Amino acid sequence: MRLRALLENDALGLRLLGGDDELDRGVRGVMTTDLKDPSRYLSGGELVLSGLAWRRSAADSEPFVRILVAAQVAGLAAGEAELGAVPDDLVEACAKHRLPLFAVHESVAFATITEYVVRQVSGERAGDLAAVVDRHRRLMTSGPAGGGPEVVLDLLGSDLDLRAWVLSPTGRRIAGDELPAGVAKALAGEHLAATRAGRRPPHRATVDSTAYSLFPIDAGGRTAATGPRDVRESVLSDWLLAVEADAGDWPEARLDLLQGVTQLIAVERDRREAARTVRRRLAQEVLELVQTGAAPAEIAARLRVAAPVLLPGLGAAPHWQVVVARVDWAPGGAGIDAGPVAQSLLEEILVAPEAADRIAVAHSGDEAVALVPLPSSSPEDGTIDEGLHADALLAAVRDPLAAGLGDDGRLTLGVSAAVSSADGLRGALEEARHARRVAAARPGRVCAAGHHELASHVLLLPFVPDDVRRAFTARLLDPLREYDQRHRAELIPTLEAFLESDGSWTRCATRLHLHVNTLRYRVGRIEQLTGRDLSRLEDKLDFFLALRMS
Repeated sequence: MRLRALLENDALGLRLLGGDDELDRGVRGVMTTDLKDPSRYLSGGELVLSGLAWRRSAADSEPFVRILVAAQVAGLAAGEAELGAVPDDLVEACAKHRLPLFAVHESVAFATITEYVVRQVSGERAGDLAAVVDRHRRLMTSGPAGGGPEVVLDLLGSDLDLRAWVLSPTGRRIAGDELPAGVAKALAGEHLAATRAGRRPPHRATVDSTAYSLFPIDAGGRTAATGPRDVRESVLSDWLLAVEADAGDWPEARLDLLQGVTQLIAVERDRREAARTVRRRLAQEVLELVQTGAAPAEIAARLRVAAPVLLPGLGAAPHWQVVVARVDWAPGGAGIDAGPVAQSLLEEILVAPEAADRIAVAHSGDEAVALVPLPSSSPEDGTIDEGLHADALLAAVRDPLAAGLGDDGRLTLGVSAAVSSADGLRGALEEARHARRVAAARPGRVCAAGHHELASHVLLLPFVPDDVRRAFTARLLDPLREYDQRHRAELIPTLEAFLESDGSWTRCATRLHLHVNTLRYRVGRIEQLTGRDLSRLEDKLDFFLALRMS
């Protein structure tokens, strides 16, 4: 289709602000974005829809337009809902770079424009796609909130007899009928592993003898139908469409249909992303105040503004908990901006159906920080809700996250205790950061630690220099490892069991299914090889720490 077709459709109500002589440009797709730099999601020929949330000042317009022109987009349609009118600086930048610019009235939904372009571009390649899109447009515009992805899935079921779900990459069900949590998590892991491996979608997965086809739904509203992307930057930015069918033998028209449907669902994903903007800004403002050492009264004032937004109906004085997350990449990912990746990960980990509109996460440098409001369990006595626990946060998402991070990424997370006032917020932030460092000292792709672990020796271990750790563990444990390799004597497991049994010969022998005399022989061999005495508290402690650091 040509750009001028947008003006010929009165239902869209678009106004041309510049680029009259460029209206014969072809449009090959549509993308909705409020990113300052959406270039990685552009392939050329798109009509870009933007609510202008990226614009903080007049100086932002010129760089944004240059990025679009470099990506060879067909045109830009700017919404008037955010600023009331399209700013003159954006009009001038588009005129300078000969980029056609349309104004979108606040009464016109981006979904309406997206659906129109999808139908026009798809043409007659799949007649059933046109029917689905047309019915979806009517349903979505029948009410103020629209039908969202549930409407699309209902149409897939009724018109095409396809059972489908929209999932987040951790396996969280966003839309669709009930799906066992284990199946959803398995599908998410298969999707992320296939994407990291560079396999072309749709991806095929079999869970409990049932075949599924997985279609990615890209951030920014573009469907990924053309090869692998670097998911390290958007590992949890994209949803996926899981269809209970094997798409391996589908005709091209049917594949085009599903790709068009993912574009419709992407509109809802972008709408929800935009809804997070206010909460992210509030969290960012509070984080900056805390990190710069602002007065508690100033922080408390900002929290009073944030509380009604983050926890409606709670009142002005909730308790607060801080969660810190960091993503680290192997040397090959050194050019990746880790802060936004950690922010997306933390938002996904913290989101829950009953609190989907309360997640507020900011990022500073390479780490993301979440400010989590907690209600009081009892208004009379002021007791605090127990809040978030580190292990519980990752229990349901650890496997999909590990698949998405691959062999070169790592997520560590720390959780603070709850605090009841702005005075304690700075301490809570430091506590969460210390807990994250404790988690970073553990093996594994996805690790977490909570505030309760900061009152034990585990707080000290992450800060021991690596060369000191290696020397300490080698001196105590290497003789035992070498002996075990030569004689299969299992001295290391025996030592661990002996310490976990608090030095009790009877309990340890029962635990290892050994005779006490055999256990005494092994412990004697350990003492002989290391020159230590396991009846001494100091030597027990040294062995305990060496095992923890190994």
